Formats: sequence, C-alpha cells, structure tokens
Amino acid sequence: MFQNQSSGRASERLVLTQMTESSAVSDASALQTVRPSRIEAIFAFLAIYVIWGSTFLAIRYAVESIPPLFTAAIRHLLAGSILLGWALWKGERPTRQGLRAGIILGFLFFFVSHGLLHWAELNVPSGVAALVIAIEPAIVALLLPVLKLGPRPRGMTWSGLAVGAVSVALLFRPDVSAEPGVLIGLVAVLVSAIAWSLGIVYSRKLQPANGSTLNAALPLLCGSLMLLAGGLIRGEHHAFQFSQILPESFVGLLFLIFFGSLTAFSAYAWLLKHYSPTLVATHTYVNPIVAVLLGWALAGEKLTGSIVLSMALAILAISLVNRGSQAG
Repeated sequence: MFQNQSSGRASERLVLTQMTESSAVSDASALQTVRPSRIEAIFAFLAIYVIWGSTFLAIRYAVESIPPLFTAAIRHLLAGSILLGWALWKGERPTRQGLRAGIILGFLFFFVSHGLLHWAELNVPSGVAALVIAIEPAIVALLLPVLKLGPRPRGMTWSGLAVGAVSVALLFRPDVSAEPGVLIGLVAVLVSAIAWSLGIVYSRKLQPANGSTLNAALPLLCGSLMLLAGGLIRGEHHAFQFSQILPESFVGLLFLIFFGSLTAFSAYAWLLKHYSPTLVATHTYVNPIVAVLLGWALAGEKLTGSIVLSMALAILAISLVNRGSQAG
C-alpha cells in the first residue's frame, strides 16, 4: 500500500497510512463497507486533495517569521499531544516496541524530513518543493528491494523511476534554481524526500505494536522533541520573538496544525474505512498541482516551462510506479 502513497505532505499522511492499515487495508473490505453520503465523501476527498496540497504554501508563510525547526516542532508537538490525549482516552497504552518505533520514525519522518523541508522553504518556492516531494513513491519503490523488504522494480516501475528522475532534474535548471539559496534548498528537499521514503520502508519492518492512534502520536511527539533540540542547537531561539511573528506566519502555523495534521488526517483515515486505498491514493496526483497553482496564484511564485513540464512528468511517474507495483 505504501507504494501508492505520496507525501505532498506537510502533513503526516504516509506515516498515518501505516497507522490506520489495521482498520482499512484492502480494497475488498473497503467495498463491503456501507458507503456514506455523497456530501461526506466530497468533503473528505476535498480535504486530502486541497488541504494537503496547500500545506507547502502554509509552510512558506509560517517560516517567514518563525524559525523553521521551531515551526515544525510546534506543529508536530501540538498535533501529537492532541492525538496522544485521544489515544489515552480510548484506553491505548504505549509498548516498548512502539516507543522504539516512535523514536526511529520520528527521527526519519519529522526531524530529518520535515526539518529539512521547513528549512528549505526559506528559499525554495512552495510549488517547487511539492514537485520534489511528489516523487516519493518512486523512491520507495527503489528502496524496498535495496533494503530487501520488497520485490525488485520491473518494466513499468523502472519507467516511472526514470520519469521521476527527469522531473526532479528539470527543477535544477537555471529558470528555476537561479535565485540565491534555491539550489542548496532543492538538495535539502530531495534529502527530505529520501528520509521520508526510508521511514515508510522501515515502518514495514518495525510494525509498532501500539493502537493506531498512539502509533500516529508517538512519532509526532518524538520528532517534535528532536526538532526543538535541533532548533536550540542552531540558536533559533536567539533571534525569535513572539512579538515579531507576522499574521500570515501565525495563520500558516495554525493551518498546519489543525488542518494539515488533524483535519486532513481524520478525513484520510475515514476515507480508508469507506473506500478502496487505490481510490484514496488519487490525492498523490492532485496535491502537486494544487501546490504549484496556489504558490503561483497566492504567493506570486514563478510558473516556468520547466516547472510545468516537471509537474506533468511527476504525475506520470506516480502513475507508472503505481501501475507497476499493482502489476507486480
């Protein structure tokens, strides 16, 4: 199932996919579930399509006046605390294995991946960052056999990997990366995508033995503490004052917490209970488009030929990898 997911991510959908698999794992069981109303389904799909696509722009606004590692730490600490309270209220209790998994996944998903993504968006346009992140399914397909956790890619999957590589290479062209700090930022986003993909692959091996909500909360909390420590080591607290937070940064942070992390996650988990994972995974095609268009329309980000072509190739790469994994 993980190969069908992409992190247009500012939120936690890939780790939360793994957390909710126990209650909704197969197309057959989903199709046997009584379907909800059309209105409920429309709003839920809009949540994962639009909210997750817009989190990249929200990150850009948030880090304008809040240090990047502190932004990620606050976001995940609050979201993780809410989920932890919910888990404890339901009677879930952490296990030693689950805590170990939370530390490892928190490091990969949130400290490394989201820490780099938030830092990179100080310079990298939000839509461009989303296009790099969009190829995560291709990276996962490549990592699974390397770490002996899945079959080797075949035909169509290899085509998807090649197309994904070209889509990212286009973003390093001068019409995209010429601005100061963008080139190193693009490298950081690429490392972010690799770290997130490693987390997805290792989550298969770790199989944390907690309840589903607690499995979602622990990586968020562990990662947020690492991000806080990283921010302190970087000295982000020296230049940070609450009085200097811009309104758009405050709104961006609130959006990431309550919409990107909580609302969209709830909609995603709900959809997995009522619809096939293949249908729910269509958000991977929509999120990059939403991110690029919102960045262009609301933040004045450039929409060059390289970006448009990269967007088309990223969507094609996701499609090829998904079809290849289903065929395999």
